[in-house]
Amino acid sequence: MAVVYEFVWRMLHALLHLQRTLLSWFRIRIWNWTWRLWRRAVAAVLVPAVFGFQNHPHNNKKLVPTGCKKSCCRVLWKSDGKSLEKLPLHIGLLIAEEEPRYTDIANLVVWCMAVGISYVSVYDNQGIFRRNNSRLMDEILKQQQELLGLDSLKYSVEFLNNSTDKPEQQVLSCQATVKVLSPDDGKRGIVTAAQKFCQLVEQQQKRSTDLDVNMLDSLLRGTKGVPDPDLVMKFGTVASTLGFLPWHIRLTEIISLPSHINITYEHFFSALKCYAGCEQRLGK
Repeated sequence: MAVVYEFVWRMLHALLHLQRTLLSWFRIRIWNWTWRLWRRAVAAVLVPAVFGFQNHPHNNKKLVPTGCKKSCCRVLWKSDGKSLEKLPLHIGLLIAEEEPRYTDIANLVVWCMAVGISYVSVYDNQGIFRRNNSRLMDEILKQQQELLGLDSLKYSVEFLNNSTDKPEQQVLSCQATVKVLSPDDGKRGIVTAAQKFCQLVEQQQKRSTDLDVNMLDSLLRGTKGVPDPDLVMKFGTVASTLGFLPWHIRLTEIISLPSHINITYEHFFSALKCYAGCEQRLGK
C-alpha cells in the first residue's frame, strides 16, 4: 500500500505543477491579447502627439522613421513600468531549455532596463551563460543600442563578476545591474557561508549555538548589496527551479512561460502584469 500511496502522491504533485503552468500560460495569453489592443490605442495617440506626425492627404502610406519608432517604444516601455501597481526591483531569468538564444535573452534584459528594473540575474542550470559570459554581455550591449537607439546612454548597465561580485564594466549613473549565475552560485554561497561561520567559531568571535536563520542569512548576503529576486521568469516546460539560488527565493514569485525563443515584449509585459496583480502573503 505504501508504494501505491507514494505513486498517487507523485501523480497529484505532477498534476499540480501542470495546472499551475497552464494557468500562467492562459493568463498571459489573455493579457497579451488585451495588451495589444491597448498598445495600439496608446500608440495611435502618442506617436502624433509626441513627434508631431501629420498624415498627408496624398500620402497615407508614409512610413514612420526608424528613430521615431524606437523613441515611441521607449516612451511606451517607460510608461508601462510606471503603470504597474508594483515593479520587481530584482528579476531572475531562469532558462530551463537546452538551447538558449543570446539575442532573445539580451532583449529580455534590455526590456527590464527600459521599464525600470534595477537588477537582472540570468541563469541556466548547464552553466552555458557562465562559460560564455563575454558573448552574452556583448549581445546585451548590442541590443541595448538596437532597441534604445541614441537614448541608450541613459540606460547604462553594470556587469558583476560572479567570483568577486565586483563590476566588470562600470558606467556612471548605471540604472541596471546584470549578473550571470550558474548552479555553483547557490551551492558555493552556502558552503562559503558555512566555512566563514566555522572560522568565526574557531576565532572565538561566535559560538556554535549562535547559528540561526538570521545569522546564516547575513553570512550569505555579505556586502554584495544585491536584493533577493522579487520575480523569477522561468522559461521551459520543466517544473523545477533547477538550483536557482535556493536560499534567496523563499519569498520570490515564480511565473512560468513556455519558451524564451522569439519571445515578444507583449509576453514579457504580461508576465510583469501577472506579478503586479498577485497578492504575496509572505507565509501568512
